[in-house]
Amino acid sequence: MLQHLSEWLVNTRLSGFVTGHSWVWPTCETLHFVGLALLVGNVGVLDLRLLGVEKRLPVAPLGRFVRWAILGFGINLITGILFFVGNPFQYVSNVAFAWKLAFMALAGINVAVFYATGMNRQVDLLGPGDDAPTAAKVTAGASLLLWIGVMYMGRMLPYIGNSF
Repeated sequence: MLQHLSEWLVNTRLSGFVTGHSWVWPTCETLHFVGLALLVGNVGVLDLRLLGVEKRLPVAPLGRFVRWAILGFGINLITGILFFVGNPFQYVSNVAFAWKLAFMALAGINVAVFYATGMNRQVDLLGPGDDAPTAAKVTAGASLLLWIGVMYMGRMLPYIGNSF
């Protein structure tokens, strides 16, 4: 099924645009890095605070930066799709890509649990010096590990699976 999707994708105009213009791929790489910095930088600061780093900071102001993390995720989603459409064959059989997607899915579930359980409202009430609840610490730790996994597997794409 993925083989058929890949065959169809490489024959689309969008795939031709990505591969037919030498500036598209490096531009997407740069934007992907900026998106990653926005995402992991902002989420990472909040996660580290929940884990007890810089407990002098209240949590609520850090939560305001989540919108920048969402922007970063959006940038990465768009550029990631462009990478995939540009050359799907180098991704569909790459185990690093599969792991990257798995880590992203787990990170999405993790953030959904954080908001669906109301944990976000609990941690917003944490003032300077307050310790986060254990569940928030587990969620924050999982978030950091999962996003590190996404970054690592993204970096390993050319080296694992021999598809680049």
